Amino acid sequence: MSDAPRTRRPAMLTRETWARRIAAARRMRSRTYRNRALAWRVGGPAVFVLAGALFVTSAVSSDGTDLRAGRYGDLSSVVRQATEEADALSAERNALAEDVEALTAGLSGTGVTEAQNSVERLQVPAGLAGLRGPGLTVTLDDAPSESIESSGEDPNLLVVHQQDIQAVVNAMWAGGAEGMTIQGQRIISTTGIKCVGNTVVLHGIPYSPPYVIRAVGDPAAMLTSLSESPYIDIYLQYVERWDLGWEVEPHTEVEIPPYDGTLDLEYARPAGQDEERTVDSDI
Repeated sequence: MSDAPRTRRPAMLTRETWARRIAAARRMRSRTYRNRALAWRVGGPAVFVLAGALFVTSAVSSDGTDLRAGRYGDLSSVVRQATEEADALSAERNALAEDVEALTAGLSGTGVTEAQNSVERLQVPAGLAGLRGPGLTVTLDDAPSESIESSGEDPNLLVVHQQDIQAVVNAMWAGGAEGMTIQGQRIISTTGIKCVGNTVVLHGIPYSPPYVIRAVGDPAAMLTSLSESPYIDIYLQYVERWDLGWEVEPHTEVEIPPYDGTLDLEYARPAGQDEERTVDSDI
């Protein structure tokens, strides 16, 4: 028996080791692929569901509009929508008024007839009847945008405000106007003119400039009254300097419609009917 050391077979061992490593790598790669495929099958649909939920939420929140632009693109859209809503309500009111007239026509009796005649006589001064005759139209408008930008003045000074419209209305009444409209709406004793932003609200409806004021009456007398008004004189200074809109047109005949809105008083009360008030004071 030889004492020489046994020799190892490196070639055979190396091939076996290499084969085991290759098999282990293949098993690991197979498990990795299976795990990735499982993750994609589970995670993919979840991602699509989440994205869909975000799209739905965005659509509901914006109500079909651009979120960056808000619910309305600009002020003119707000005015247009408010005007359309007011027109719809006005049409409904007219239908109800026709029903009332039909029911009233069926009434009879001396007292009813006298009351109806009295109402008819008061309709013209109350603004509830249309008017036709000679008249005058005054149109007010904001200064052009280039004038506003180059003026160096406060932009609020170069646009038409409620006090400008009221000055024209008061001057025309003082000049003997028999009836008047603003933007085609009949003016009555309870009419309020209110400024909201760069629009004027009349009978609950917002209007943008230009503002058209039309009256039935003696054109010469109303022109004289306009020229004598100190408030209009100030407005005309801005017209001359900053080109605010001012146009006056007399008519041989003009027609204005009757007032067709509600006659209920929402805020005012007849004098003497207010409840007594007591004020506690330490003075």
